[in-house]
Amino acid sequence: MSISIQTNYASLVAAENLNTNSNFMTDTIQQLTSGYRINNSGDDPAGLAVANRYNSSIAELTQGVLNANDGTSILQIADGGLSNITQMLNQLKTLATQSASTTFTGSRANINVEYQQLITDITRQASNIGLNSGGSLNTLNSIYIGGGSTQTNAQVQINLSGASNTVDAAGLGIASSNVLGGGTELTGNTQRLDAPGAAFLTGTSQAFTFNVFTNNAATAVTATVTGGASGLTEAQVLSSLNNQLSPYGISAQVGSDGFLNFGGASAFTATTTAAGTGPIASTSSAATNAGLYNTAGAGTYTGVVETLTFQNGNGTATVSLTAGDNLTSALTKINAQTAGLGIYAVKNSAGTGVSIQSGTTFTASTTAANGTFTATGAQTVTAPVASSTVTGNALSAITSINSALSQLGNVQSTVGSGEMLLQYATDLANSQITNFSAAESRIRDADVAKEAANLSKAQVLEQSSVAAMAQANSAPQALLKLLQ
Repeated sequence: MSISIQTNYASLVAAENLNTNSNFMTDTIQQLTSGYRINNSGDDPAGLAVANRYNSSIAELTQGVLNANDGTSILQIADGGLSNITQMLNQLKTLATQSASTTFTGSRANINVEYQQLITDITRQASNIGLNSGGSLNTLNSIYIGGGSTQTNAQVQINLSGASNTVDAAGLGIASSNVLGGGTELTGNTQRLDAPGAAFLTGTSQAFTFNVFTNNAATAVTATVTGGASGLTEAQVLSSLNNQLSPYGISAQVGSDGFLNFGGASAFTATTTAAGTGPIASTSSAATNAGLYNTAGAGTYTGVVETLTFQNGNGTATVSLTAGDNLTSALTKINAQTAGLGIYAVKNSAGTGVSIQSGTTFTASTTAANGTFTATGAQTVTAPVASSTVTGNALSAITSINSALSQLGNVQSTVGSGEMLLQYATDLANSQITNFSAAESRIRDADVAKEAANLSKAQVLEQSSVAAMAQANSAPQALLKLLQ
């Protein structure tokens, strides 16, 4: 290479290397001070894209863990409330058991006051924990955790929807129960069941027809007692009837006078047909549940234009009937408006008219006679029969409470399972956060030991470049000696 005054090639090379070494030191210092190997997209475009995906997943999962913790807290609150309601149901059962004994000599009315207060408070507490009908938890609860291959997999679902997951009094089926006396004997019945060693319905059977409100409709159901060749004992008669009637909230027992009676917190009327040898009730005997507040409509329903008004502590219902209504359609219209208030309409024992019943006091009125009611205006409502020797309502209440405890147990299982699922989901999310963080670190974080060594290297190179450049810049001065 020739020696030139115009172009100092050595200086240019030194300047270029000085710039490179300076950039190297600057990049090294940036990594050491930021802690990141990738500080801008130009450092590692592909690596930054992957690291950003990991970082996004970490952010999603971090909030997902908070969501799960919030969900667990809500379920724990509900769990505590369910345990409390369990204790209240146990107290209801204690009261019902006390009233169910025929030897009880106290006031069933006083016991029923506490019983009804507990029922009211169960509904209040169920509302507080969101497990009343339409409550905040009475739905399909979806807790978004994240970290899943699909959005469905990223969620934990806890299904507390539907009537089976409500734990208010209505949802548990105890809203209309009470422990007042109220077992009702069949009118005209003269058949005693308490004779020692007696056998009933030998070689024959006897049917009882009950008009009840079930599955949101007024329905007739038949309970048939079959004696077989050797007949039935008193206990076997009651067992047969109760097995068939318990789904409808009706219980059969024998009163202190030895006669068959029926009780329960459900609206019902009853009648029986003739039997052969050893009947358990006289033919053509009938009954209307005297254990509930009730009022009787016309013995034979006549369709007329009328407006019915019902009212109790739960609200008011108005029913409009027309001349074209028959007994069936009238019952359907009435129950559609009143069932939500706990007031039910069923056929009377003859099957031709209307009986309206409720576990709580109510008022009823009509604008037309000879329709649902035989007279216009307010109708007389009869209070439940309270007898120290009749235990039908208390026995029925025990059945209802047993069913309520079973349903409550199912809800507790769902809530408890939900808590476990959220805990498992939280554990997985925390594991994913840890591993995503490690994966992001391997891509994006700076190797401090390596970069510390690079910093020393960069400093030496930069200093060497500066020294070399100084030498290169002084080289052209040697040409002056050639010009002397």
